[in-house]
Amino acid sequence: MWYDVTRPLNEDVVTFPGDPVPTFGREDCGEYVLSHLALSTHTGTHIDAPSHYLKNDRSVDRIDPARLLGRCRVLDLGRVTGITQADLEGRVDEVERVLFKTWFSEKKDFDPNFPYLTHDAASYLLEGGTSSVGIDSPSIEAYEGDGSVHCLLLGNEVAVIELLDLSAVPEGDYYMAALPLRLEGLDGSPARVILSDQPII
Repeated sequence: MWYDVTRPLNEDVVTFPGDPVPTFGREDCGEYVLSHLALSTHTGTHIDAPSHYLKNDRSVDRIDPARLLGRCRVLDLGRVTGITQADLEGRVDEVERVLFKTWFSEKKDFDPNFPYLTHDAASYLLEGGTSSVGIDSPSIEAYEGDGSVHCLLLGNEVAVIELLDLSAVPEGDYYMAALPLRLEGLDGSPARVILSDQPII
């Protein structure tokens, strides 16, 4: 069974306030068609690079693919908004990659009260050896966050995947492939994220 947990990338995709709304153009060049895209590196389902917050040279093309390929666990957190350590205890033991399914997977519009990871939950994941963490909301951090959750995760080389669509995925263990474009020197990239109940590679 395959699950494509990537949000469709179109002009109606959920965007963070202040981010550009993506635009798409289509040009008929006679013998072929050519499309033009204008979007940010954090449009739609995307992966954050350490340089997104740390402003260093750890760009998206330098993320170790091993962090984005392999076994993962989807946790269904229902109506939770602030995900705490208590929500994770006993549920992520010996799990390298974790994806959080929340009520936001059903949302088509931005909501500033979207689900997010608290600092204590991020610390708990780090202590457990997490290498990749994803969420179905626009950001791993609260709308009014100070950047500390991003800095903690990205500063420890944890790959951060945001704005997934996990609505059709039951809680459980899967194999994940989540690959960004190889955008040299940039702070993030749209990504295609696939889950399977069978080994992908």
